[in-house]
Amino acid sequence: NAFRLVSNWKVADIEQPRHSKLALDWFEQYLNKCKETLNNQFDQYRLSEALMTVYTGFRDEFSSWLLEIIKPGFEQPIDRTTYEKTIYLFEEMLQLLHPFMPFITEELWQQLRQREPGASLMVTRLSETFEVNEKFLQEFEVAKEIISNIRSIRLQKNIAMKEQLRLQVIGNHPVEKLNSVIMKMCNLSSIMVVYNKAEGAASFMIGTTEFAVPLIDMLDIDAEINRLLAELKHKESFLQGIVKKLSNEKFVNNAPAAVIELERKKQADAESIIKSLKESLTILLKR
Repeated sequence: NAFRLVSNWKVADIEQPRHSKLALDWFEQYLNKCKETLNNQFDQYRLSEALMTVYTGFRDEFSSWLLEIIKPGFEQPIDRTTYEKTIYLFEEMLQLLHPFMPFITEELWQQLRQREPGASLMVTRLSETFEVNEKFLQEFEVAKEIISNIRSIRLQKNIAMKEQLRLQVIGNHPVEKLNSVIMKMCNLSSIMVVYNKAEGAASFMIGTTEFAVPLIDMLDIDAEINRLLAELKHKESFLQGIVKKLSNEKFVNNAPAAVIELERKKQADAESIIKSLKESLTILLKR
């Protein structure tokens, strides 16, 4: 699938978008980290783990993240700089996968670009690895979490991807330099740092930072109220079951401490969700 996607791109001599440059810089750092991990796994003969390292890197990081970020719009060309760097990174991934899947990787490698007579992936040396920028890798992981949370909000609220959303960052923005990636992947019109989130916004936490997506103008108010009421009823029923269990002296006296602690955490989480649901309902019912 990755090969078909890349092969069908139209290449043009246009300016490289910032989100593409950031994504390619990230994946190059990820690739260096991947090579370090593989070297250690091969040294310790952990071959099945090495295979999974390459497989997940190809499936998740290269195909699901990198290609999705740099992919041009419908019937739009891709800039030459991004295309050529992507082909290079594709070749690097094929080299890592080659010991495990020699025939298909050789075939794909041969077709990615024109080769000299007799050239083979089998005898191609891996490029050297460089020092890994761990801070940048961690920042990109935060950006990926932000993207995943916003997409979950779209799914939960039934908001089409074509509808632009806004993102609010409460307090300090931990990955502001990656805004172009977040905006592209989530179809955002803006990302703003604020001190108070909008009423009725859907919010989520990443680390100690709260993010919010204003939704009031995007929602079918009646449908959202009904959804929140149904979820509130479910959570209240769940909480009653937890409270009943923790009120049972026989259970509390005989259950392991870890089980009791888990049940108390479930209770606290349910109470927090119920409070949030009630707050959202109060705001919607006033409109």
